[in-house]
Amino acid sequence: MNIQLKNGENMQISAGANVLDVAKQLSEGLARNAVAGEVNGVLVDLSTPLNENDNVTIITLKDPQGLEILRHTTSHILAQAVKEIYPTAKLAIGPATEDGFYYDFDFKETVTNEDLAKIEAEMKRIIKADFPIVRQEVSKATAIKHMKAEDETFKLQIIDAIPAGEKITMYKQGEFEDVCRGPHLPRTGMVKAFKLTKVAGAYWRGDSRNKMLTRIYGVAFEKKSEMDEYFVRLEEALKRDHNKLGRELELFATSPVIGQGLPILLPKGARVVQLLQRFVEDEEEKRGYLLTKTPLLAKSDLYKISGHWDHYRDGMFVLGDEKKDEEVFALRPMTCPFQFQAYLNKPRSYKDLPLRYNETSTLFRNEASGEMHGLIRVRQFTISEGHIACRPDQLEEEFKNALSLAQFMLKTVGLEEDVTYRFSKWDEKDKKKYIGSAEEWETVQNQMRTILNHLGITFTESNGDAAFYGPKLDIQIKNVFGKEDTLITIQIDFQLAKRFEMVYTDQNNEKQYPYVIHRTSLGCYERTLALLIEKYAGAFPMWLAPVQAVVMNVSEKSEAYAQEVAQALREAGIRTEVDLRGEKIGYKIRQAQLSKVPYMVILGENEANTNTVSIRKRNGEEVKGLTLQNVLQNFQEEIRTKSK
Repeated sequence: MNIQLKNGENMQISAGANVLDVAKQLSEGLARNAVAGEVNGVLVDLSTPLNENDNVTIITLKDPQGLEILRHTTSHILAQAVKEIYPTAKLAIGPATEDGFYYDFDFKETVTNEDLAKIEAEMKRIIKADFPIVRQEVSKATAIKHMKAEDETFKLQIIDAIPAGEKITMYKQGEFEDVCRGPHLPRTGMVKAFKLTKVAGAYWRGDSRNKMLTRIYGVAFEKKSEMDEYFVRLEEALKRDHNKLGRELELFATSPVIGQGLPILLPKGARVVQLLQRFVEDEEEKRGYLLTKTPLLAKSDLYKISGHWDHYRDGMFVLGDEKKDEEVFALRPMTCPFQFQAYLNKPRSYKDLPLRYNETSTLFRNEASGEMHGLIRVRQFTISEGHIACRPDQLEEEFKNALSLAQFMLKTVGLEEDVTYRFSKWDEKDKKKYIGSAEEWETVQNQMRTILNHLGITFTESNGDAAFYGPKLDIQIKNVFGKEDTLITIQIDFQLAKRFEMVYTDQNNEKQYPYVIHRTSLGCYERTLALLIEKYAGAFPMWLAPVQAVVMNVSEKSEAYAQEVAQALREAGIRTEVDLRGEKIGYKIRQAQLSKVPYMVILGENEANTNTVSIRKRNGEEVKGLTLQNVLQNFQEEIRTKSK
């Protein structure tokens, strides 16, 4: 029979041949390295039989999909090892991750990081045994019977959720069997480089109302050399981790009596955020935005009109009980319905549009405890939010301007080269998540794709990540550990104006609904602060540094002069600290360098006698004998230009 290969060539194979047979026919080397196949766009095991005219690609560990299969298989080896050592442990789930894998277990015993060595040893035994990994297609009844016999309560829940008639597959390696979609490596012996990294807690299905399980994390790579390189990168990432470095530099703190996901910005961190907010608000004003200040909470009525009550309530902090209370309030998870009320304050004409509102908004979202991390994902945060009401003929220009503003902000703070763009669309298979008809969604998504193509940016497309009221452009960024989050978003809303009866009169005096562009210019300030800490390893550009200069005296003889110089710096707008401690100057310099202060102003007896200053940069470069006026001018110019 005939199949088509990835390069478009046709290939004749025997009837009943499988993916591995194709690899062997192409070359013995490819067959040795093959781990799976992609048939008509679907990943499958090498044992999968082929049909006439199938499109076939052979997957090896050089392919991203192959590496993911390796990692997923390693998670099953972990599960097999755990069941050997802890027979009473219950299995939950074990997916691949970006760098490795994890598996969730319900242990009767307490398992800690100290237990990882013996689990690793058992995994190595399983790998050395080189068990064939066999795929079995079974009925739902058979799968249930097997898992009941093993008393695997979590697996039974997974099987129960599989729709009737859908294929159920089980994978067997040695005496171990697990329910899984696959695909997997052909043999356990193909895993060459792995390491278990930590033990953590995780709620079943990520829901804090469910049982807390034990999650074991690990990494896996094709070669040991690649794993070694990963740990070198990880060590560097740990040095830049904002969750560690931000606390050491006294930028933020947390308190168990306040709660998870509710960070405290300390004076230095609060200063950086204040600088960013002022910069954003001033720039938005230049670009025609009108500042609003709206409430932090509202009655449920507002969210019911917008649709957030139906589509987002689980992520909101609700105050009151609809069954008991006459009025129920909720802290706002977004600002759009509030700013819509500003639009509705008076009648609008087509001449009033575009109408651009901005606000530095404090928002509240009930994030799951397992999702929160430092300043990256929190329950209360502040965002550079804005909404643009515009006519259809203005949509592309306003979208372009919103993106231009975001790119300007990213370039200024130094994150422009670190981001990627994602066009987030609806999932037509899950229409309950969205409002509006399929025809409306297709029309607006096509409009947005056209705009993005006109802008000439490189973007990926993602189904299911749209807002419930419209598609969006997500500007994505990774933290030092490679975890990707959305930093900035620009959304086209074609539904909420109708819900709120936001209208304008056109040239023919007829009522029309505007498009609304929901956008941020620098996203969440807490997340941005975290990313900047990691980007600069805490050594912020001078314009953003919470302390820009430390004035330090060499001895008591220059103490009065140090006070005089510090006062002059402060009057010139330089954020300045003074170190007059009776310590050696070398110690003071080291302390300032550890605090990542851009400049040290060092004043000894000679400087005091000649009315000059000596400057030391945090990189160690020194300049002596400068006039104070010259130093002030240089500092002010560096701040004005926002040099990095």
